[in-house]
Amino acid sequence: MRIFHVNTFTDEAFSGNPASVCLLEEAKDADWMQQLAKELATPVTSFIEPANGHYRLRWFTPTMEISLCGHGTLASAHVLWNNAFAHKSDHLIFQTNIGTIEARFHDDWITLHLPAMAITEVSPPPQLRQVVEEPYEFVGKSALDYVIELSSEEAVRHASPNMEALQQLDARGVIITSASHSPDYDFISRFFSPSQGIAEDAVNGSSHACLGPYWRHKLGKETLLAYQASSRGGWLSLHVTKEKVALSGKALTVFDGLLRI
Repeated sequence: MRIFHVNTFTDEAFSGNPASVCLLEEAKDADWMQQLAKELATPVTSFIEPANGHYRLRWFTPTMEISLCGHGTLASAHVLWNNAFAHKSDHLIFQTNIGTIEARFHDDWITLHLPAMAITEVSPPPQLRQVVEEPYEFVGKSALDYVIELSSEEAVRHASPNMEALQQLDARGVIITSASHSPDYDFISRFFSPSQGIAEDAVNGSSHACLGPYWRHKLGKETLLAYQASSRGGWLSLHVTKEKVALSGKALTVFDGLLRI
């Protein structure tokens, strides 16, 4: 059974968000997948299984199965196309626990089509005020996460969230974001999700399903460039409509090998 280590939302080594991708030769149960994800110890391990002309896809962190993972999906598409398991002219359909995700390849970019997520403005709960220091420009909540807009790019880059307080929140995680002062990007963000076993995600794709519509409304642009300002860093291109976010990024295989168990 082949396993790949892929850096996503980058085309350079030692940056972007790493993921393991496992090409299943036979069905495996969730306990086996969880044990392997713990053994590999990357932020996410993706498990791909052919299914009726499409692909069944599941994602596991070292501690739990998760319902949605953008960078794990990007890594999976990259492995299938770059190792001739699928033609680059074909679009891929992944069947997941939350529905289907479509992926396309063009000019070294992989594009995922995700449902757009709305953000509803909320009053910050007391626990959230302990996570990231005020002042806030905006506080909202998507179906998955709290979203905090801070006053500047520097505030986002220098934030040091309280992880203990973050774990008490009724959400998958917390996104902090701001407009960018760089001509290279429209906005930046960081994403924290210790409840999933990920203190800070290097580059989180699924969070941009709500960040895209948010910044589309604020900046009046359907096409956006985003940078995730983690220590590894990574960049994404977004095209946002009312219903969908087309999220594009690059990927790089670092190594691959054979699983012998």
